[in-house]
Amino acid sequence: MSHGIEQPVPLGEGNSSIAACTISQPDETPPRYQLVNEDGEYDPDSLPDLDDEELLDLFEWMLLQEIVDERMVTLQRRGEMGTYASGRGQEASIVGSSYALREEDWLFPYGREAAAMLIQGMPLRDLMLYWRGVEDANMQKAHRVFPPAIAIGTHIPVGVGYAWGLGLGEEDAIAALFHGDGHPSTGEFQSGANFAGVMNAPALFYCQNNGYSISVPFDEGQTAAQTVAQKGMAWGIDGIRVDGNDVLAVYDAVSQAREHVADGNPTIVESVTYRLEAHTTNDDPSRYREADEVDWWEEREPISRFRTVLESEGILADGDEDAMRQELNQQFDEAKEAADGYESRGIEELFTYVYDELPPELERQLGEFERFLEGHPEAHDYIDHRPKG
Repeated sequence: MSHGIEQPVPLGEGNSSIAACTISQPDETPPRYQLVNEDGEYDPDSLPDLDDEELLDLFEWMLLQEIVDERMVTLQRRGEMGTYASGRGQEASIVGSSYALREEDWLFPYGREAAAMLIQGMPLRDLMLYWRGVEDANMQKAHRVFPPAIAIGTHIPVGVGYAWGLGLGEEDAIAALFHGDGHPSTGEFQSGANFAGVMNAPALFYCQNNGYSISVPFDEGQTAAQTVAQKGMAWGIDGIRVDGNDVLAVYDAVSQAREHVADGNPTIVESVTYRLEAHTTNDDPSRYREADEVDWWEEREPISRFRTVLESEGILADGDEDAMRQELNQQFDEAKEAADGYESRGIEELFTYVYDELPPELERQLGEFERFLEGHPEAHDYIDHRPKG
C-alpha cells in the first residue's frame, strides 16, 4: 500500500528468517592490527613512514614512561609522592597514540598516561606536582591538556562537548579521550559516545584495555562483549582494535583514526595491552591475578619488542640506550628538584581560580580574610598547607 510518499527512514529489507535478522557478535575474537609480532618479526614495507630520528624519539619517550613510573613509585614508597598510577607494560600504547596526535589536538587523560601528557608539553615538574595534590599542576591549557579524570568516565561527556565545540568552530583539531576498559561500562561514557555519534563530534575514544578495571577482569564481570571496539556499533561509530604492545601499529592506527575523526567521524581505538604493575600504589594485584599471567605478559612487554626492530634496522647502536637512560634520569632529577622547591601558595589561591573574573562578593570575602589575618597573625599557625608527600 502506498500513499505516494517515499520511505521516511531506512527500515531494512523484510526477511522471514530470525537468524538473518539477528545481529550477534562473532564467535571468534576479532583480530588486532599488528605490524611487529611478539617475536619482533615484521615486514619492513608495512611499517609507517617514520624516519630514523622519529623512531628513536618514540623509543626515548617509551623509556621516559618506564623511568617516570619506576621512580614515581619509589618516591611514593618513601613518602615523597601521593598515590600514583603506573603505566608499566603500556609504554607502547601510551606513547604510540600520543605521538600520533597533532600539535593542535587536545588531550583528555585519565591518569596513567604520563608520557602522553609530557609529549603534549606538560612539564615533568608539573606532573610530579599533580601527584602531590598541588592544584596548580592542573593548569595546562597552554599545552592543551585537561586535568586527569581519576573518577571513572567523568571526563568523557566533557571531552565530547569540547570536541563538538572544535567542530562548530571548524578547527582542524580533535579531542583525544584516553580511558581504560572499565570506562565504557559507565553511563557517562555511553551518553558521551552516543552524543559524539549523533553530533559528528571530532572525538577519538582511545581505550587502553589492559585487562582489568582495577581488580575486575575485562572478560569476567565487566562486559559480555568480546571487545571495546565493537561497542561503537551501538552508537554508529567505528571501532579499531590494535596490538597495544606494538608501538608502530598503535602509532599507525591512531594516525589513520585521527584523520577520520577530524572529518567528523568519532572513532573508538581499542589498544589491547596489559598493566604489569598494580592499579595504583594503593593496590595489591596479587589478590586478583596469578603470577604466571603477569610473567606471560612480561615476556611480551613492548620496549623489548621495539628495541629488536631498532637493532634490526641498525638505528640503535651499542650504548645508545644507556646514554638515553642517563639523560632521562637526569631530567627526572632536575624536575624533582624543581617540584621540591615549589613554594606553598597564599590564601588568595582559594579564590583565584573559581571564576575567570573574580565577582564582587568573592572580592569582598578575600579582602575580609586578608584583613583578618593582618589583625591576627597568630591565625597563620592554624592554616594547614598540604605536605609535599
